[in-house]
Amino acid sequence: MCGIVAAAAQREVSEILLEGLRRLEYRGYDSAGMALINNDHALQLHKYSGKVKALEDANALNPIVGCRGVAHTRWATHGEPTAANAHPHISGDRVALVHNGIIENHASLRNALRARGVEFRSETDTEVIVHLINSSLEQGASLFNAVRETVAQLKGAYAIAVVDTEHENEVVVAREGSPLVLGVGIGETFAGSDTLALRQVTDTFVYLEDGDFAVLKPSGFQIFDESGAPITREKTRSKGGDKQTDKGEFEHYMLKEIYEQPDRLRDTLTFDALDDALFGDQAAAIFDQVQAVQIIACGTSYHAGLVARHWLEAIAGVPCQVEVASEFRYRRSVALPGTLVVTISQSGETADTLAAIKHLPDDYALAKLAICNVDHSAIVRASDLVFLTKAGPEIGVASTKAFTTQLAALMVLMACIARRQAKNALDESLVKQAIAELPAAVEATIAQDAKIKELASHFIQRNHALFLGRGVYHPIALEGALKLKEISYIHAEAFPAGELKHGPLALVDDKMPIVAVAPKDDLLDKLKSNLEEVRARGGQLFVFADQAVGYESGPGVTVIDVPSVTELAGPIVYTVVLQLLSYHVAVAKGTDVDKPRNLAKSVTVE
Repeated sequence: MCGIVAAAAQREVSEILLEGLRRLEYRGYDSAGMALINNDHALQLHKYSGKVKALEDANALNPIVGCRGVAHTRWATHGEPTAANAHPHISGDRVALVHNGIIENHASLRNALRARGVEFRSETDTEVIVHLINSSLEQGASLFNAVRETVAQLKGAYAIAVVDTEHENEVVVAREGSPLVLGVGIGETFAGSDTLALRQVTDTFVYLEDGDFAVLKPSGFQIFDESGAPITREKTRSKGGDKQTDKGEFEHYMLKEIYEQPDRLRDTLTFDALDDALFGDQAAAIFDQVQAVQIIACGTSYHAGLVARHWLEAIAGVPCQVEVASEFRYRRSVALPGTLVVTISQSGETADTLAAIKHLPDDYALAKLAICNVDHSAIVRASDLVFLTKAGPEIGVASTKAFTTQLAALMVLMACIARRQAKNALDESLVKQAIAELPAAVEATIAQDAKIKELASHFIQRNHALFLGRGVYHPIALEGALKLKEISYIHAEAFPAGELKHGPLALVDDKMPIVAVAPKDDLLDKLKSNLEEVRARGGQLFVFADQAVGYESGPGVTVIDVPSVTELAGPIVYTVVLQLLSYHVAVAKGTDVDKPRNLAKSVTVE
């Protein structure tokens, strides 16, 4: 999960590369580097451990300049986050390379290069690539052919960008399994891991496919397939322009993105009718044949899938399986007849999810549907049907608005499938009511922010926490626990509340915070009984309860009222209160909320 920016231009590009890295820092922030080739054809390099700011400061003191260069912000895979392991990697004082991905056969390639006298300066898998390219160049290959010859030897995933002092005005890029997009300007061409890095300079993009190579020059670009034959990829014009990515009045991106959720839900649900065409022109014909659903996702998106399983089975009456993508790909599974495979991904580049759907047998599924926040992403391009959420750029590593808009999309999908089931008695007015009330209900929930903030002090000195929910709220508890552990580093687990007596109750004492969600539903009385089990053992309860329930605070119990909403809107509303709780605990503990240790936003490696 690293960020790449590259440029071939008629103007000086160091600040463009640095700004690109700032925008890509959500992909990795343990080291950063930049290499430029100046007008005297000399290679200049800065790279440092730590965040992009360290690179900025170094370049301010000792500027490097050029019209051609590559830059990188890293999330470590092979080798610790040190300056030596930071990208770009150099060979022969002429070639500089940046890489996103993992080279699985790097050890054997390294041994072969060492046997030929090559000296390595890092612990990374990436360094073998740059030495292989330099070796080909020394034997007379062009930069393009040297890259082609090299990647033919690689096993694994990569997006690479390469410059060479002796190939004037060229940057060569290639991708296999990791995202890479070209940015098209006037008298300049760029490449990046994400359009977000390039919107500062262009609104026209070309998405590379697996196996593609491209030669970038100020005058334009040429794309080639893996055989070396020239090919054409469609240009795409960005509709949104360069979106603002500053925090504005907020201390952190995460808080800003929590507060954006009412508007992002409005954007995602801007329709009056539950129209099949929201998922694509073929959707109606495909939905007519759906008899089962298989959801594949990772992390937060997996939790969204678990909520959808409750909806699809309880309301639509359709069997639904949900599986973590990294496991699904590596086991033999059996699909029911008429299975719709649904993938959920914020970035659309999640490596495990993408690999899972790419390796599905042709006869496994009726069709593949993607729920995604990024148009033209790899998962979107690999799918038959698509619902694009309108979360907008999400910079904070811990997902917030992407998750709630995914739930909104899944609710609509459930309704479109449910209306076709003869045994189902879906009242579409209930779905439309949830769609209508959600933005205002989330606004009312966010208005409780100050009260939720007061709870943070109870968690500062705690190392563990339990989250409880029942029914469709168990996945919401899972998501709440994930948020807390991601950004506050408190070990948190979530359980169905009825499972307490089957093991977790042994952990409960007066030092264990217990967070519970208590909506007004058929399981409320059962949940209250479960919570009394905790209370009787000295556990400290923090209960987010429907304001109509009348649950009151007392010794060992702190209750925060949550606005009353319809059954379908509830999971989204309760998600928001848990996001706010996790945020304020992390701030109180002094952690880096937007860039938690060891994590990155877009997981593009398996």
